[in-house]
Amino acid sequence: MTEMKVDISDLKSEGGDLIEELAEFLKEKTEAEVETATDQLVVKREGENVSRSYLRVLLRKFLHKHELKEYFRVIGGKENTLIVKERKIAEE
Repeated sequence: MTEMKVDISDLKSEGGDLIEELAEFLKEKTEAEVETATDQLVVKREGENVSRSYLRVLLRKFLHKHELKEYFRVIGGKENTLIVKERKIAEE
């Protein structure tokens, strides 16, 4: 069983309901098992792995759907890890 991790520590400030929606969204789109840990989601799938680029696209779609794309971005972390990071917004 292969797994991908998504660091959601910055996204937790938006609320627990959003994290549950994200877990359901990923479960539905990837047909994989999604576990919610303290500061991360773990996407596990038997056989063929969920590709990192596809998972990144799904995370970006989720942020766009919930109108959070201006406040968060998806960056790559270590091997098999993606990070949902809060954007630094310049003050005028």
